[in-house]
Amino acid sequence: MPDETQQSLNDRTDEELIRITLEGNVKAYDVLVKRHSRKLHAMLLQMLRSEADAYDIAQDAFLKAFHSLRYFSGRSAFFTWLYSIAANRARNLLRRKKRENSFSIDNDADATPIDKRSELADESRAADPTRNAHVSELKQRLRAAMDQLSPAQREVVTLFDIQGKSFAEISALLNITEGTLRSRLHYAHKILQGLLGDDHR
Repeated sequence: MPDETQQSLNDRTDEELIRITLEGNVKAYDVLVKRHSRKLHAMLLQMLRSEADAYDIAQDAFLKAFHSLRYFSGRSAFFTWLYSIAANRARNLLRRKKRENSFSIDNDADATPIDKRSELADESRAADPTRNAHVSELKQRLRAAMDQLSPAQREVVTLFDIQGKSFAEISALLNITEGTLRSRLHYAHKILQGLLGDDHR
């Protein structure tokens, strides 16, 4: 097929980029990586609480997805499929670290992603330092509270409350029943409410 310019590739949908990649243009896959890497890294960071681990798992997931791209059925979105690969590897890593009794939490507050809606709201309030200080304090409390959740609970909170995915999407993504999902969310929200009090919504 004729070579496509970078701009034309950037304008393609995920499905089109997958097709172009399978036709032999690996630059199309580079666009997929750039398009989804930030979101994937943020979700893995919420789950793993480690910048290094999140980066390694994300890179591994993109590589695995590339080599398995011909098996992608298209029944789900590309990112859903990619995240399922990454999440499985992240869970395996957490289990291995737990067995080795060496799991530790990265408390670098600056590295922990925050709800993007809150970040956008912060920008519009930049002229109000008092409010900004209050929001910053709430974010720090939220990070600390999230650290008290299990990896499975952090995962569903991230997908539902931060990413805004539906019950059906999360159930399919994690391969769990909706009842199991609701139960995890219920207990996670209960823990957060106990830690955050009136600040938990």
